[in-house]
Amino acid sequence: MTQVIVIGKALILLVIANSIPVVLNNIFGSRFAHAIDCGYRFVDGRPLFGHSKTLRGLAGSMLATALCAPLLGIPWSVGALFALSAMAGDLFSSFLKRRFGKAPSSRAIGLDQIPEALLPLLVCRAWLDLSWVGITVCVIIFMVLELSFAPLFYLLRLKNRPY
Repeated sequence: MTQVIVIGKALILLVIANSIPVVLNNIFGSRFAHAIDCGYRFVDGRPLFGHSKTLRGLAGSMLATALCAPLLGIPWSVGALFALSAMAGDLFSSFLKRRFGKAPSSRAIGLDQIPEALLPLLVCRAWLDLSWVGITVCVIIFMVLELSFAPLFYLLRLKNRPY
């Protein structure tokens, strides 16, 4: 039973960390949206991450997750680290997508979900007391939730694309 509660808390942190940048984009649009890669291009001539990965999203994710973590009995610092790791996973997937020639916000099932879920779970595993099975279950549930709710978020105009 304890691992079920831990998985639930981890999923809540994943949802907060990964949804706040989208929420902030809906609220502010392009205001305060400074690209993390500052427009730099990699040696292949493509953007490093792309214009949709912003400092606003990173900071907002870290702040929101740090504020919500204590409500789950998790130190704020672990919440901030969790969000930072989730955003690093998201940047990793964006980096790979740019190398494959995919546009920002384009769909890549698995690559869009796994790094941003797996990395924070691995980094914060000890603090969350997550088992390896728990990590696997969290990643699978997060992936299913993200893929299942994306069309609804599009209909609600929370996302620009139905995936």
